[in-house]
Amino acid sequence: QVQLVESGGGLVQAGGSLTLSCAASGRTISSYAMGWFRQAPRKEREFVAAIRWSTSSTYYADSVKDRFSISRDNAKNTVILQMNSLKPEDTALYYCAAGPNYSNSYYLQSSQRYAYWGQGTQVTVSS
Repeated sequence: QVQLVESGGGLVQAGGSLTLSCAASGRTISSYAMGWFRQAPRKEREFVAAIRWSTSSTYYADSVKDRFSISRDNAKNTVILQMNSLKPEDTALYYCAAGPNYSNSYYLQSSQRYAYWGQGTQVTVSS
């Protein structure tokens, strides 16, 4: 079992920045891939970013590329999502997830491929 706890959400004005953290505990996650997903009201959950824990290879949705950055802190067993130049359309509940480290990066963008999920942290961007 892997337990994930997100933190760092909040209210920010458009153009501002937020840093989300996802603390992992339980089984070793060095062989996992970690992802961030988000879900806005009345919308489906969508992929934001992912990182392979072993290689630090990163992947991003087109909508956040060049604005968001995902990284990991080995010492703290934490995955970080740095969000810059935030837009009102970034408003959503953000979830951290852990799952198998598929060699095909396409699978890393599918929420169905992740076995463990955090409870989510709310990000609200005002215009």
